[in-house]
Amino acid sequence: MLEGWLDYHRGLLLAKCAGLDDEQRKCRPVGTSLISLHGLVRHLADVERNWFRRVLRRQPGMPALYVTEAAPDADWAPLETADWAADLAAWQAECAAARQEAAAHSLDEVFTGPRGGALVACSLRWIYNHMIEEYAQHNGHADLIRELIDGTVSS
Repeated sequence: MLEGWLDYHRGLLLAKCAGLDDEQRKCRPVGTSLISLHGLVRHLADVERNWFRRVLRRQPGMPALYVTEAAPDADWAPLETADWAADLAAWQAECAAARQEAAAHSLDEVFTGPRGGALVACSLRWIYNHMIEEYAQHNGHADLIRELIDGTVSS
């Protein structure tokens, strides 16, 4: 059930990006925010990588896809030279890797992951719930962004 809800939210994000051109996906219609649909895909690729590869697979040294210490917002901006096809493929690859890694563990197996600047114990069940929360929050952003871009409202 948890995997199903997470996949549902992954699909919602993809649906919010459907039918838009590159400029629209990179558009940041809220002037005080770096968030764009393209940036959301990049951000969530890094989030997937963090929880399912770094924490669950126990590869803490695996680098983020976009974010670095020198550029902590690189998933969001700049996007001028960002390649949608490559970034979408990276996100899809991280989702596939997450499914594969999760399938190898029980829901209550305990791992150590970063939370609020500290390392804390968490289970795969906790990771799923956190990821569902993360996607739900960002899909709300995506709803608003899409409506501001072209007036599309989802029900």
